[in-house]
Amino acid sequence: MDTFALLAQGFLVALEPINLFYALLGVTLGTAVGVLPGIGPALTVALLLPVTYKLDPAGSLIMFAGIYYGGMYGGSTTSILLNTPGESASIVTALEGNKMARKGRGGPALATAAIGSFIAGLIATAGLALIAPWIVKFALSFGPAEYFALMVLAFMTVSAAFGDSSLRGLTALFIGLTLGLIGIDLQTGQARLAFGVPDLLDGIEVTTLAVALFAIGETLAVAASTTAGGERVEPVRGSVWMNREDWSRSWMPWLRGTAIGFPIGAMPAGGAEIGTFLSYSVEKQLTNKPEEFGHGAIEGVAGPEAANNASAAGTLVPLLTLGLPTTATAAIMLAGFQQFGLQPGPLLFTNNSALVWGLIASLLVANFMLLVLNLPLIGLWVRLLSIPRHWLYAGILVFATLGTIGANPSTFELGILLAFGLLGYLLRQFGYPIAPVVVGLILGPLAEQQLRRALAISQGDLTVLVQSPISIVLLLLAAAAVIVPLVLRARGKGKLLSQLAADED
Repeated sequence: MDTFALLAQGFLVALEPINLFYALLGVTLGTAVGVLPGIGPALTVALLLPVTYKLDPAGSLIMFAGIYYGGMYGGSTTSILLNTPGESASIVTALEGNKMARKGRGGPALATAAIGSFIAGLIATAGLALIAPWIVKFALSFGPAEYFALMVLAFMTVSAAFGDSSLRGLTALFIGLTLGLIGIDLQTGQARLAFGVPDLLDGIEVTTLAVALFAIGETLAVAASTTAGGERVEPVRGSVWMNREDWSRSWMPWLRGTAIGFPIGAMPAGGAEIGTFLSYSVEKQLTNKPEEFGHGAIEGVAGPEAANNASAAGTLVPLLTLGLPTTATAAIMLAGFQQFGLQPGPLLFTNNSALVWGLIASLLVANFMLLVLNLPLIGLWVRLLSIPRHWLYAGILVFATLGTIGANPSTFELGILLAFGLLGYLLRQFGYPIAPVVVGLILGPLAEQQLRRALAISQGDLTVLVQSPISIVLLLLAAAAVIVPLVLRARGKGKLLSQLAADED
């Protein structure tokens, strides 16, 4: 009953007029950026970080969560009508959704995506509310050694989960960890890596780094791209509503997609992409009409879209309870918490109970808002696809610059923004993931603090890090997060080489 009482208190916060406005603004922005190809929720939240630093923390975080949910919804529109996923998690939706649109069934495809996302979001958010208190109770028993092991797990899983190469992920992480060392050492008072520049003594602003890497870097990458945006938008012909057969073929994939997406999203090395691919594979195996897969099967849209939105709620489980970001958007939301002096984790539920439960309750409210926004206003979202790409990214560049100057009016900060923007561009050009850099800057100083505490308690004995069963399990999971992908990739390359050799013979 404690959970339901806390959730009821959360609704009192979420239903305040100003927070309802923030939720509506968030889901509207999220849907819009989800629709636009190449602009995901991570970039949008990063852009809004400097704008919201003086706003109410609850309202800002509710808006960020709304953007995250809305981005998951909006990505399906681009996938179905343009065959260009607006978000990486919407890749699978394009496989069947665009085929349906070409057959004149874009309306039912968009409807099953919206309704499936709504149902999955409701069930998964309820799961978040029920599971989070149990994880918090467990995490409250952590000491400095366990927290350090948890941070190591976060570093390894983020490095392995983002990008195609674990080595590149780790390299990006170490860039972030190095940036986290800049400033004054809190324990000794000595300046570190400041190079005599007074502006660096306070360290690197997470907000500036996030905006530079995600917004400036993406803009420069698009400007340098030689590909022309001549994609053809499939028109929505006929009714948007689903017929009886569509309903009968969609409701079980919605439930199965939710059951697959939520636990995978909650895993430290999870993410929406894995859940959507797995859901598509399951629906392909269980369908009564296998001949339709690859030619516009509605189950191939319903299941992955449900898994997509369920994983968004699942991602918030490790973020809120343990402070572990498992997606790029979660990493930026972590920066948003820190912007307001809040650290996600078990103590957040104890010290800021109203804010956390208000955020969870607002997700349920946002789901209803998104259903209302997506189906009747589909024509409006389709028109967004006609915005010229150069106008769009020029606006992002201006907004990012003005937001950073507003948050920290300094020419040095503007120079830092440009420098990290160039870094973000170079990382993209050479295939390095962006999120580990931000995670390294945010969690690096916290990991250092917990390591120092553990060593101070043990008087310098390093074995304190492996004395607790929890620490050992977490460190083993961290090692597995890096080793397992390397082994799987090596096996995959080995099979490919043997197949090529067999073909030559």
